[in-house]
Amino acid sequence: MVLVVDIGNTNIVLGVYQQEKLIVNWRASTHRQTADEFGMLLKDLFQYENLQLEQIKGVIISSVVPPLTPIIEKASRKYCGVEPLVVGPGVKTGMNILYDNPREVGADRIVNAVAAYHFYGGPVIIVDFGTATTFCAVSQNGCYVGGAIAPGIGIATEALFNRAAKLPRIELVKPEKIIGTNTVSSMQSGVVYGYIGLVNYLVEKMKQELGDENTFVVATGGFAKLIAKESPLIDEVNPLLTLEGLRLIYEKNKQKSM
Repeated sequence: MVLVVDIGNTNIVLGVYQQEKLIVNWRASTHRQTADEFGMLLKDLFQYENLQLEQIKGVIISSVVPPLTPIIEKASRKYCGVEPLVVGPGVKTGMNILYDNPREVGADRIVNAVAAYHFYGGPVIIVDFGTATTFCAVSQNGCYVGGAIAPGIGIATEALFNRAAKLPRIELVKPEKIIGTNTVSSMQSGVVYGYIGLVNYLVEKMKQELGDENTFVVATGGFAKLIAKESPLIDEVNPLLTLEGLRLIYEKNKQKSM
């Protein structure tokens, strides 16, 4: 079995694969912790699912939180007994990165791009609704072209609450009408429908630059379903895209080392 770990700014998402099958996946909040604390979390999660850490034969990690990376690496060695593979320079992805500085591209964006191209071919656009809302474009021949980064929906909502004294914290749900008749529905309209407009505009422009109006668009991340329901440009929601990308990259590097 292989343990895949995606360390994001808000959540750490974990999955266990038996060959190509995802057996189980979990989502934990991201916070500073020791290797032993993370190890105990792993132990509890595995015990709940009647799994054993000793069954793990490989670990792969993608991270956008550098201080946590060595902690999770240490926990992998101590509690799983394996040397983890960390997605970054020198790791085989099978994808040519056309960014001005490839090292600047977040590991999660590359992982998503690898999975999207594998499952949907190219050109393909990936919209990830995480702490930040990221847009990634992959060409027809499988090159990572680049993308766009916008504040995440959650960040935008919290900014309104924290920076505007009279605005409340709201639940992120789609209101019935765009024209809100109270403060809460007005905020929900501005955030939800505003992000739908943001997504539609950026996707349309990216399709034009890719030169293919039939470019497939896949969404992932916590708020993907909320926005995808209202955007005709999103073809599919794949909540497991990042985990699948980690599995694929692990397999590429496993074959490379054999």
